[in-house]
Amino acid sequence: MALLHAINISKTYPGGVVANSGVNLTVEAGQVHAVVGENGAGKSTLMKILFGIERPDGGTLMLDGKPVSFATPREAIDAGIGMVFQHFSLVPSFSVYENVVLGSEPKAGIKFDRARAIAEVRALSERFRLHVDPLPPVGQLPVGQQQRVEILKALYRDARILILDEPTAVLAPQEVEELFLAVRELVAQGRTVIFIAHKLPEVLEISDRITVMRGGKSVGEVDRADATEHSLATMMVGREVALQVDRAVTTGALACEITSLSVKDERDHAVLQDLTLRVHAGEIIGLVGVEGNGQAALLDAISGALPIASGTVALNGASLGSLSVFQRRAAGVANIPQDRISEGLAGGASVAENLVATKLGDKRYVQGGLLNLKAIRANATALIERYSIRTGGPGQAVGTLSGGNMQKVVVARELAEQPKLLLVSQPTRGVDLGATQFIWRSLTDARDAGAAVLLSSADLSELLALSDRLVVFYRGRVVAAFVNGAGLTAETLGSYMLGLAAQTAEEMKVALR
Repeated sequence: MALLHAINISKTYPGGVVANSGVNLTVEAGQVHAVVGENGAGKSTLMKILFGIERPDGGTLMLDGKPVSFATPREAIDAGIGMVFQHFSLVPSFSVYENVVLGSEPKAGIKFDRARAIAEVRALSERFRLHVDPLPPVGQLPVGQQQRVEILKALYRDARILILDEPTAVLAPQEVEELFLAVRELVAQGRTVIFIAHKLPEVLEISDRITVMRGGKSVGEVDRADATEHSLATMMVGREVALQVDRAVTTGALACEITSLSVKDERDHAVLQDLTLRVHAGEIIGLVGVEGNGQAALLDAISGALPIASGTVALNGASLGSLSVFQRRAAGVANIPQDRISEGLAGGASVAENLVATKLGDKRYVQGGLLNLKAIRANATALIERYSIRTGGPGQAVGTLSGGNMQKVVVARELAEQPKLLLVSQPTRGVDLGATQFIWRSLTDARDAGAAVLLSSADLSELLALSDRLVVFYRGRVVAAFVNGAGLTAETLGSYMLGLAAQTAEEMKVALR
């Protein structure tokens, strides 16, 4: 008998958006059961139903062979279901133990029993080999440790079934391996884990059984031994998908020269220190690091979003330091930002308007202070076709598109005219495999046409697939640099990302050239 069984689950949101349609999920006790699918496949909605955040419109949930219905997360928790979300809900200033027991504090009479709370959290950490000190403030912990605090919160409330939502999205390879050790220990001690993910190699490494979702439906369930990356990707998309690209064969002249660059944030904290890097036309340089270690600051400084504290950035021999964002764009700098919604698009504006939003000084689209609506629409029609953007037309509000199609709008705008320097951050975050394939090809096409590309991504497999050279950032400094090739692995990069190793200046010299 299955521990948890979801039968014909359906959920439709206002406006007729069908999130789940007849979804089935069977989870056996003492297993890691992965649920995979593209964005919009219905995974998150199903998990929210299992955890009592959403109520299904139809179908049945069975727990221990009995029908259940959760009106709130509290009811799901009381039934033994816990969930660790991708975005943690921790209080940074509170200690580990305070975060873990918050809302379920042990009492001595009417007072909070601090000593008992510390002892119970320490005992849980040791029992499940999570290795978390209960005393430090959570805000001082690295992201991998914060995730373990979230797991402890669920275990403290005696979760038998633990739902992990994209748990590896922000972890370095070594942290992923540590997480997997913890997951295996949870299962060894009788817990059951539902693992929501899109990184197929990790799914194949950690899961016992895999359910694939597509278009709001469950389209297959397989044992790990019977699955491959290729077979899972094909089930997820409904067609053959190959995420492979050719790296640059040759590179061109020096395009961007960064010398002794230092950058501070709005609080005057150094976020990038003394960086020197040369980027050539026709190559992609991957910026590697746990988020917050300087990669984003570098791209923001080059684009003009952050001021340069010291040092220089030159494009084709001309300094960018005194130029505005608009002037940098006119000089050939294009920018695909990490957050398409808040930084890359105006959600209420049309697709057509977004596709010319950075070109309002262009006389093709604005004359005498008036928009040339015919030219703007023609531009949009051409780019929609060229970049395979699925939309109801140029006039559709861009905020109503899927994540992948919103990202295609950004990519189309930035690559419509061949840039000299292309800044790219998290280009495929939250997009499906089909859109990822298209975006990868668009980036390599721009590279082959002569663009110098700086690429930042939290997905190491993406960086290894696309980059010709890679530089690793740790605490605002470059600590390693590599020419991409056989033998370079995510694990090698991870050791430098976490500050466990650092190259000498001489060792970095060849790759930084």
